[in-house]
Amino acid sequence: MQTIASNETQAAKGGHNIFGISLIAALAGFIFGFDTVVISGANEPIKAIWHTTEVSPLFHGLFIMSMALWGTVVGSIFGGRPTDKYGRKKILLWIGVFFSISALGSAFAQDPYTFSFFRFIGGLGIGVSSVAAPTYVSEISTPATRGRLVAMYQFNIVFGILIAFLSNYFLQGVGGANDWRWMLGVMAVPSLLYTVMVFSIPESPRWLISVKKDTSSAKQILIKLGISNPDEEIANISASASHEEHAGHNSKGFFSSKYKTILWLAFFVAFFNQWSGINFILYYAPEILGKAGLAAKDSLGNSILIGATNLIFTFVGLYLIDKAGRKTLLLIGSIGYIISLAMVAWAFYSGAGAGFLLFFLLLFIASHAVGQGAVIWVFISEIFPNKVRATGQSFGASVHWVFAAIITLITPSFLDKEKGFFGENPWPIFAFFAFMMVLQLIWVLTKVPETKGVSLEELEKKLVKE
Repeated sequence: MQTIASNETQAAKGGHNIFGISLIAALAGFIFGFDTVVISGANEPIKAIWHTTEVSPLFHGLFIMSMALWGTVVGSIFGGRPTDKYGRKKILLWIGVFFSISALGSAFAQDPYTFSFFRFIGGLGIGVSSVAAPTYVSEISTPATRGRLVAMYQFNIVFGILIAFLSNYFLQGVGGANDWRWMLGVMAVPSLLYTVMVFSIPESPRWLISVKKDTSSAKQILIKLGISNPDEEIANISASASHEEHAGHNSKGFFSSKYKTILWLAFFVAFFNQWSGINFILYYAPEILGKAGLAAKDSLGNSILIGATNLIFTFVGLYLIDKAGRKTLLLIGSIGYIISLAMVAWAFYSGAGAGFLLFFLLLFIASHAVGQGAVIWVFISEIFPNKVRATGQSFGASVHWVFAAIITLITPSFLDKEKGFFGENPWPIFAFFAFMMVLQLIWVLTKVPETKGVSLEELEKKLVKE
């Protein structure tokens, strides 16, 4: 009886440890979300100060709005290798450093080129975080909790987005024409706090076993995490790693036919995530709402409403992801996307009121939060084998960020009232996004497997072709 009670106490303590450790790692998502959206408040002031759109909307899209995303592309493409070589924890530390440098450098920049350089540095941090953080959390969690623990990364992204909208709203006018510097510079505070907190978390036991062959250290961490039978867990992880090594799966073999199914799953979940239009709406929320007839202050205020809706429905996604499953959430989100985007397109086309348009924008945000938002980082982090998980996460994240950067780059060319393709009315953009979500619905129905409640090693057996 005493032994049973002791094991239960250890398991409870371990569950608490897993949650706390996962939360710290997932805080990289908070800075990611904050950095992603904070630029929306600086968009118009920078236009006025540096006259970037007088050169061309494309210049403004490239050097001001999308430069961080191009850094994110680079970080996500190349983030897998150092995450595998040096370990998850060390890379998470460097992410915090990059964010801190970016925040301060962007705030003090005196020209668009210096500004772009520091935004690029922040983008590197975002890109690498989208590889290292979900990978780390998926590797320390259990099959029953993996969905909601990895989804905490997305929750923190959404929370960071909301705080960025609030920060922009309250800092508007602080420092006069330089209020945007305060909007960007304040991000240094959570970046430094996050960096300090990462020192307290352990290394991933799966990385220690699969890459470093350090089963002794891994066992101590598994015990601390409350794993009831750490020796059995180590045996399963080691067997998976040995199988990969025996099959000769090096980095060159990553794109072999063996991983074909997984690669296409990772590609399309990332591809459709961006062609829903989510980053387009988050980056340009004040401008889009302004086109609907809302004044600048009202647009920023309603941007906060968008952020709050995102946060609330992310909670719903977190609650459902290990109950309803990943595929079900993607189906719900796809239907919500199609309805909301079609109605937003119609609202712009017909000249319906700003209230009507705002309602369906909020429905779009809710659909994203419950569906793609909750699922993407969980799904990519769990479908790849232990040996190539960081590389697979890098692949999926890079697809996500390449399309995010492209969309953000070209958006000014569509929204600019004088030089834009659609002038004052962007309804064709939303109609196109609605069509893409019809394609996503078909893909989810026909190709996406359910992964809830299955161990990482069992998923490898199901999804990797021999």
